[in-house]
Amino acid sequence: MTKKITMQDIADHVGVSKFAVSKALSGKSGIKPETRDRIVQAAAQLGYRFQSKDEPAVEELPRAAGFGETDHRQVIVLVPNVRYQTRHSYYWGRIIEGVQLELEERGIGMILVTEHITNQFANMINPRGVRGIIGIGVVSYQILLEIRNLGIPFVLIDHEDPLIPSDVLSMNNFEWMRRITHYLVGMGHRNLQFVGNVRYSRSFYDRWFGYRAMTEEHGLPVNQHEMLLTIRGDNRSEMTEALETILKELLRESNMPTAFACANDSIAMCVMTILARMNIRVPEDVSVTGFDDIKDAAVSSPTLTTVHVHKRGLGARAVEALLRRLAHPDSPKEKVLLTGELVVRQSTGPAAAKAERS
Repeated sequence: MTKKITMQDIADHVGVSKFAVSKALSGKSGIKPETRDRIVQAAAQLGYRFQSKDEPAVEELPRAAGFGETDHRQVIVLVPNVRYQTRHSYYWGRIIEGVQLELEERGIGMILVTEHITNQFANMINPRGVRGIIGIGVVSYQILLEIRNLGIPFVLIDHEDPLIPSDVLSMNNFEWMRRITHYLVGMGHRNLQFVGNVRYSRSFYDRWFGYRAMTEEHGLPVNQHEMLLTIRGDNRSEMTEALETILKELLRESNMPTAFACANDSIAMCVMTILARMNIRVPEDVSVTGFDDIKDAAVSSPTLTTVHVHKRGLGARAVEALLRRLAHPDSPKEKVLLTGELVVRQSTGPAAAKAERS
């Protein structure tokens, strides 16, 4: 009978405390990245099965699709090398929570593999101890190729690779950016601008494409200022500096849009901060919309009109997709698009308000 690997076994193997192992495997802060790397690598190689404090004993676990009752293999949740794409972020963190809660509900263990060790991925994985992998966000082609070559079933959230087909789950980014743009047009806005880097992620590209489709449908000019599309989406200080330069130039040219449709809430709040410095009122002079409905969107000043993404639901649905893949390995690959909700708050208003002021 195979010996059950414990946190103490991992601690002894790495030479750290059991407390450090617990923090590393649960994705909590307060531990050095290099130590976390060693712990996670050791856990995967030894075949450790993550078990939360609320999870029932192995003998009491419900049977998951495609597995026997004594299957102790875990699911690896892969969070790649994208800055701010962490367990503690309002967007990605809620998706990770959704995955973890659904796995716990089904009695399946989880290990969170963070950005620091993805370059050693193939070497650290023991395929016999892994049920499957859920990738969150952009995962490099090289890592996806390694996963496929290892024969481990996997699903991806908010990313897909044209060369390595897989089950994919994401928000219906195209349709909901199309809808929020339609809302702005319905408020009388005709000089709109999308803000975001279309090369940052597939979701940003799909949101830009939805914006473009709606503006073209109404016969409006598309992306008047292409340079806005090159702003990075992962560095707040760089983004603020670049945006401020561009917005000041637009103001000097008397070419300020009446509405900004931003690729996510962080960008939108950055835009509102800069507009406030320039004494441009939101929404009296310019309307601003975001996307994702992170926690700060409801408490910003003004509060942000956005699209609510069911982030925990996205994570839970990914677990369902993985279990389906495990139970039906030869079934066609699926792309699942979740719906959202338009949340109208204080950052948007009629375009006529600016004309009346002037």
